Amino acid sequence: MLETIHLSKSFKGKKAVQDVNLYLDNGESVGLLGPNGAGKSTTISMISTLLKPTSGEIKLNGINTVNKPGEIRKILGVVPQELALYQELSAYENLKFFGSIYKMKGKELEKSIQHALEIVGLKDRQKDLVKTFSGGMKRRINIAAALLHQPQILILDEPTVGIDPQSRNHILETVRLLNETEGTTVLYTSHYMEEVEQLCDRVYIMDDSEVIAAGSKAELLSILSSEDTIKLELSKINEDFVEKLKSMEGVRKVESANSQLKIIAKKGSNLISELVHLADRYQIQLLHYQTETPSLEDVFLHLTGRTLRD
Repeated sequence: MLETIHLSKSFKGKKAVQDVNLYLDNGESVGLLGPNGAGKSTTISMISTLLKPTSGEIKLNGINTVNKPGEIRKILGVVPQELALYQELSAYENLKFFGSIYKMKGKELEKSIQHALEIVGLKDRQKDLVKTFSGGMKRRINIAAALLHQPQILILDEPTVGIDPQSRNHILETVRLLNETEGTTVLYTSHYMEEVEQLCDRVYIMDDSEVIAAGSKAELLSILSSEDTIKLELSKINEDFVEKLKSMEGVRKVESANSQLKIIAKKGSNLISELVHLADRYQIQLLHYQTETPSLEDVFLHLTGRTLRD
């Protein structure tokens, strides 16, 4: 089991991560969510021994890896947010280089390279220069580099940012198979809520350097069990109308985009008739509405006041 205990990191007196407690059991797939600047990447950098904590502990099966970083480096694979590849080398040459860092060589290294290329679906492109690859293919080679030493724990920091849908689906399927078929423990961060919902058993939500919620998807959804989500499509939206809507009894949050509104309201609130009257007053036509059960995105908005991509 991997766990962090009261983990904190400061830069020039400013807290980047504060008192973070999280754990990963063997074979779990765990999501780490948070808006930009929440502290996710700093937390990952400390777990992967790239940064030393200001205070707190990181333990792997009871061993403090802050003092003994070699214990976790042997079994940890990290897929960073930024691409870490040599553009002028082929996919094969990149993997051979990274394998040598793990002190792999000969038949062992060759077997690992071919296995990693097969997992990410790029065995037939291994001799091509990385600079000729699409963004999605580069990210898949990035993942292959992290798999060479067959890590027991794999950390992926937003691995699908800015890539085509086909590569994105391939990466998600690769992560799912590694977790379910090979038993790899996964810590996954993303700006796409649907990815975390698809891949992860449990979720931690960070905001402003702290973990503000944690649990299974069902446990997190229960946070909004006393609330309804109402989606509206309107002929137009103006600021005064939205402000009046926010002040209505039972309304807890309002999110607007173009001509659509998402309202999180106290469960059982009879808002529709009031909404119709309010829309008439502002000469706005209510085109469509529907009430939905809360999603993880709604929970995130409720807890942080921001969408995941903010």
